[in-house]
Amino acid sequence: MSGARILHPYRRYIWAGSLALTAATGLAIARRHDAHHGSITKSTDWKALPPQIKSRAAIIQDLRSSVSSPDSVFDILVIGGGATGTGIALDAVTRGLKVALVEREDFASGTSSQSTKLVHGGVRYLEKAVLQLDIEQYKLVREALRERDTFLQMAPHLTRWLPIMLPVKHWWELPYLWIGTKFYDLIAGSSSAPSSYHLSKKEAMLKFPQLDASQMSTALVYHDGLQDDARMNVALAVTAASYGASITNYAEVLSLNKNDQGKVDGVIVKDLLATDSDHEHFLIKAKCFINATGPFCDAIRKLDDQSCDNIVVPSKGVHIALPAHCTPPGMGMIDAHSPDGRVVFLLPWQGRTIAGTTDKPCDVDPLMEPDEDDVQWILDQVNSYLDNSLRLARQDVLSVWAGIRPLVKDPSAATSQDIVRHHLINKSESGLLTVSGGKWTTFRQMAEDAVDAAMESITPIGVRCVSAKIQAVGAKGWSETLSTMLMQEFDLDSDVAGHLTDSYGDQAWQVLKLCEVSSQRDRQTRLSPLHPYLTGEVRYAVRYEYAQHATDVLARRTRLAYIDAKEAINVLPLVIDIMAEELTWDDGRKALEHQNALKRLEKMI
Repeated sequence: MSGARILHPYRRYIWAGSLALTAATGLAIARRHDAHHGSITKSTDWKALPPQIKSRAAIIQDLRSSVSSPDSVFDILVIGGGATGTGIALDAVTRGLKVALVEREDFASGTSSQSTKLVHGGVRYLEKAVLQLDIEQYKLVREALRERDTFLQMAPHLTRWLPIMLPVKHWWELPYLWIGTKFYDLIAGSSSAPSSYHLSKKEAMLKFPQLDASQMSTALVYHDGLQDDARMNVALAVTAASYGASITNYAEVLSLNKNDQGKVDGVIVKDLLATDSDHEHFLIKAKCFINATGPFCDAIRKLDDQSCDNIVVPSKGVHIALPAHCTPPGMGMIDAHSPDGRVVFLLPWQGRTIAGTTDKPCDVDPLMEPDEDDVQWILDQVNSYLDNSLRLARQDVLSVWAGIRPLVKDPSAATSQDIVRHHLINKSESGLLTVSGGKWTTFRQMAEDAVDAAMESITPIGVRCVSAKIQAVGAKGWSETLSTMLMQEFDLDSDVAGHLTDSYGDQAWQVLKLCEVSSQRDRQTRLSPLHPYLTGEVRYAVRYEYAQHATDVLARRTRLAYIDAKEAINVLPLVIDIMAEELTWDDGRKALEHQNALKRLEKMI
């Protein structure tokens, strides 16, 4: 049973009092941070050049060359190409360090593409912080709300503010929840987020007519950020590469190399795309090694010390994609107190509705699959909120996926829901740094802390972090009028212009240049008549975003697999044909690519 349903009235007054005592502190800290970082100036040139990055082949050669001389050794080598790993690479390279990064799969191939898509402080954590008088949870929320603004400024084309409705079933819950949302606003300080507000039942139904009116007496609305997680991850990788970091996907760390003092001084890597078996394994030398592999970090730690204890508790989160009509275009819904205590949400995303989520202990499996029981549980919860006329069945699910949350282990916690999503930085006796825990919203702070820790073994010491001022590829020339400019100049359909603006920012111009017919309205340039994705996006993904497989394009450069898995299968042959032109694949490679991609996409239906 939720705290709102069992909380004694007197405890509510105590809780409200604690809010008043701490609100000023949170507000002051947030305002100081905002004043320190200031605003980010945007360029007005929306026809930006493509990212100035090296090819994958050139990067592999740079990595191999690290053994050639002391001057060729990298300052930092990052293992892992998710949000944290690419964030670390970007932080370090913009401090002037020589940086390398290797990722076993594709960028964002794991947890970082399978998130809830929210950039948030955590209203649930705030409630626990107050009710349990837990200062650490409060600090987590405060940090996340501070980072939320920086996140949205870093990539405004990939993020936006989203109003989220909290339906209130019983009138006596309203004061409790209202105080909570206002405290959330106060901790955020002078954030650019709109303030929370109250809606009558009638107003709420006008805003969100899909809801079952009988399950609500009134409602509150607060705001958090919404993002395209995989494209944000790829943007971080490409941005780091544009600053000079040597970043590659499909390169697996097989073992750690140690010097006579027992310190890690290199890693043996396998290039998973190498066509010559004599050259697929090589050594990379660096001064410091950072393990940022999310739920897989214990596997890397055991390469260093086979006897070490695990520090991550993996938890499986399942999400589903539903038709767009399940939510209004510009508003989400969340229930932090579902019958079994799990958070349930409905969010408009990529022209569809995503719903979730589950939170179950699991094993670490790189090919994590959703259980049908989890899918049905989400459907049952969604149906309990929606009007009976919108009742959903399994065939309404357009896509389904499961991700692993790398929660920090707490031996005293009974379930993963009681584990705070903070991050830990651990340094082994051999010098291997491991960054674990955390969440998408705080990736930049995690990266800053990790590089600060790494600087202890690197000279020069004391180089300041500047990542809060960096904008991701696509952001500098972005503006809210960019889609209109694209429609006017290229006579594009509005859905295509909006999609390109939201996915590429000022790089939309480059994508259009790569379409077969970029100056006319030509539906044949679409990958599918059902969606706004263009053929030029496939070419752009290969040339400027390191896409190497069809699933890289269908799942992480575009998000078609996550919003319409069946249609992703339908366009798979076309995507492979375009990639074959770019990467000179023969018929055998094309057939293998189709087989492997089909196997993965079918699991998302």
